[in-house]
Amino acid sequence: MITWIGLCAGEIWRYLDEHEGKSTLKKVVSGVRAPKETIYMALGWLAREGHIVIAKLEDNSVVQLKKNA
Repeated sequence: MITWIGLCAGEIWRYLDEHEGKSTLKKVVSGVRAPKETIYMALGWLAREGHIVIAKLEDNSVVQLKKNA
């Protein structure tokens, strides 16, 4: 499972990189080909490692690559 979460984290990073470094959470979930639960685990991994920032804006969450990541 750890390997699959890591691969999914790489897919998320590439997705964000291709979308100017940020996207809404909904778009990430629909744009990355993986189960929603795995995407959430991978997002947590990326956030814990300091590669992304997740912010709540009104009724939507935004996922953004950190500049120094």
